Amino acid sequence: LNNLARRFSSKYQTHLLINNQWVKSSSHSTFQTINPATEEVIAEVQRSNEEDVNKAVKAARNAFDNGPWRRMSGRERGALLHNLAHLMTKHHDELAKLETIDNGKPISDSKNIDVPLAIQCYEYYAGAANNIRGSTIPITGPYLCYTRKEPKGVAGQIIPWNFPLLMQAWKLGPALAAGCTVILKPAELTPLSALKVGELIVEAGFPEGVVNILPGYGDAGAAMVVHPDIDKIAFTGSTEVGLEIMRNASTGNLKRVTLELGGKSPNIVLDDADMDCAIAQAHIGLFLNQGQCCIAGSRLFVQESIYNRFLEKIVETAKSAVLGDPLDPKTTQGPQIDHVQFKKILGLIAKGKQEGAKLLLGGNRWGSKGYFIEPTIFADVTDNMTIAREEIFGPVMNILKFKTIEEVIQRANNSQYGLGAGVHTRDIEKAIKITNELRTGTVYVNCYDVFRENTPFGGYKNSGVGRELGEQGLENYLENKTVIVKTSNDTLP
Repeated sequence: LNNLARRFSSKYQTHLLINNQWVKSSSHSTFQTINPATEEVIAEVQRSNEEDVNKAVKAARNAFDNGPWRRMSGRERGALLHNLAHLMTKHHDELAKLETIDNGKPISDSKNIDVPLAIQCYEYYAGAANNIRGSTIPITGPYLCYTRKEPKGVAGQIIPWNFPLLMQAWKLGPALAAGCTVILKPAELTPLSALKVGELIVEAGFPEGVVNILPGYGDAGAAMVVHPDIDKIAFTGSTEVGLEIMRNASTGNLKRVTLELGGKSPNIVLDDADMDCAIAQAHIGLFLNQGQCCIAGSRLFVQESIYNRFLEKIVETAKSAVLGDPLDPKTTQGPQIDHVQFKKILGLIAKGKQEGAKLLLGGNRWGSKGYFIEPTIFADVTDNMTIAREEIFGPVMNILKFKTIEEVIQRANNSQYGLGAGVHTRDIEKAIKITNELRTGTVYVNCYDVFRENTPFGGYKNSGVGRELGEQGLENYLENKTVIVKTSNDTLP
């Protein structure tokens, strides 16, 4: 370990959180987390394994079955979530810096997008905790019938590396509001902000065993998926891993499963669109977070009558990107997350050239240190090209030409994915027609990448199962119980 890593490890949390105690892994093994902008080791983090999963599940199960957590009122659980949101606000700058160092995203994004949206998510579910209610149902006969909403139990949650703080909030917020207990595994590439939030959870006063955090690799996640004492699995990540989780989650017990997976989202620009607005939104829709966004508008369909003018303007906009030190407030594009993603993206860029797409901008590594890739734009992309079908998860924009609305709807839907889409037009009737026909979980009209804690998010087809955020996100962690009571005026035997 270098001196910087030693100092960092002594200052920030790198252990497992089990039953409100910070402990080493049972094997005492560790893994390195790397700064993607410098390729230097930030810290050595304890690596959880199956034995640690068993310990965490035992703590969570005991907290759910025997502890005060699920018997607390919604108001009491909400008060603890408010405490957490308050502490995150207090530690706003520290959380933003951790997110930027560990993930590589620009500090301006961490400060202005990731941390505030995570806090708002906890605040929303703090309020929602006190609004969980069933209903009374009139039925035939001398009976009182009503329903109760009860927590599912122990939830295993596996989150990705692209929005670590935000994805932690999307998972923990509704689970805790519902009264579930949790074992959360952050991505091995970005564990640090999750562990810091773990410290704040303990400080906020959550009871023992309610939240357990296990940094580690896929073997820890796999142990969670098959564990018979976990009632619910929530996963955000690749479609390939999501399919594997669906196959394995019924091992031992019939778990409830929600999945938020990959995408290859169409972003459609009609010839009557506000050109400047469409350019700005298409740029954000692809290049936000270095292109590492599941809903990225990575198939940009532009109507042929404005195609050439659009190409000129979008290239000029992309040229304005400022690459460099993510901790510099002027930086607008940071590095990719790691060497594996870096090589994959460059390989897909090479594939695009090989298959005949026209490279208008970028296509190369930027600098000699860190996993930086130039903003890259391909034109004249066709539907059968690899870059038009596979999720690139990087700063690579693919522009396709279309003639008619009917044509673009058919082409936009011709994908295994169905996470998001965009439509840019001044004609509301065209916008509604296209929106109604697209087989996707979210459609943005004259905007892109708008995320709010009270709006459901999820996908059709191979982009996932279920929805996160909003009321639907809370329902994922609740079971319905129907109660029928024979009343005193019953004359039946």
